[in-house]
Amino acid sequence: MTKSLLIAPQWIGDAVMTQPLMAQLQARGERLTVAALPWVAPIYEAMPECEQVLVLPFKRGSPELLNRWRWARSIKGQFDRAYVCPNTFKSALLALWAGIAVRVGYVGEMRRCLLTQSLPNPNQHERTSMVAFYTALALDGPLHPVALGVDVVGMQTPAQPRLHVSSEATQSALQAHGLKAQGFIVLAPGAEYGAAKRWPAPYAAQLCAALQTPVVLLGSDKDRGIAQEILGAVRELTASGVTPSVGRGHVVDLTGRTTLLEAMAIIASARGVVSNDSGLMHVAASLGTPQVALFGSSSPLHTPPLSDQAQVLWLKTQGDYGGNLDCAPCFKRTCPLGHFRCMNDLSVKRVLPLVQVWDAPAAQWGGR
Repeated sequence: MTKSLLIAPQWIGDAVMTQPLMAQLQARGERLTVAALPWVAPIYEAMPECEQVLVLPFKRGSPELLNRWRWARSIKGQFDRAYVCPNTFKSALLALWAGIAVRVGYVGEMRRCLLTQSLPNPNQHERTSMVAFYTALALDGPLHPVALGVDVVGMQTPAQPRLHVSSEATQSALQAHGLKAQGFIVLAPGAEYGAAKRWPAPYAAQLCAALQTPVVLLGSDKDRGIAQEILGAVRELTASGVTPSVGRGHVVDLTGRTTLLEAMAIIASARGVVSNDSGLMHVAASLGTPQVALFGSSSPLHTPPLSDQAQVLWLKTQGDYGGNLDCAPCFKRTCPLGHFRCMNDLSVKRVLPLVQVWDAPAAQWGGR
């Protein structure tokens, strides 16, 4: 049986989107080990296809070539094939230094000579579905270019990524944070890539204040700031009488207070999730939790939440939106034009009706 090493992407959402690739590789008889950075590793622990996770002891963005060489030599001779998901030179070096005979990946950062099978990278105007982008690495023989749209040459439309969180992990996470299954709605207000992906904090606060069901804010330490903005705005709204008071504790801030596994378990136990285009959006989709995904500077054609339970709001495709959004998607970290219409014009009135279906009293809400 072929022993394969998958070198994982560094982003949570991208890691989720490699699950269909993992499933295809396992289905053809490959035994899969994943090398992943610490903040991504829990995603692969939630993939049944993964037999082992090797946590990479490197910092994001740091070359650390000597440490990489030492790590690669420590696994030399253990694997027959490597799938290099990141487009970086240093990621391909790991596979080469580990002495892995077959090294598959996309061309990038002058690394063609480091790969034995290479696939041309589509340019920024030919952005395909990221699930298709990764799943293309499973093609046998000489690799073919990624087709435009969601299909890959010789393959069907990508499958929906699926993760599994154990009942034990779920119960532990709920108990640790004083939550009851199906008793809350999750709001993930952050976006690792940049501010251009984030729905404005005042809008998020208005949404929270309009709901009777408790709202749990989830995210990393980097999202603590926007979470505090939301909490402050909710307090102002309720104190001013603009919205009905729903009592203290209605919004629970867990940003930076959970592990990724705990966040996954909480999402799996929620009535629904509201998020930007972010890693937690893809986590919610992979767990089959009902969700509303808000897009602005990025495109749901490129990184959609692949779930039958997902609803996408993107003003670019809203027929009743009369504004000019020729600039979208720009895929920038901050709005290059300064007006940020793609999110500023995505009003609470558009989002609230989709979320209110989860907001009935517990005794009346049937769950999923």
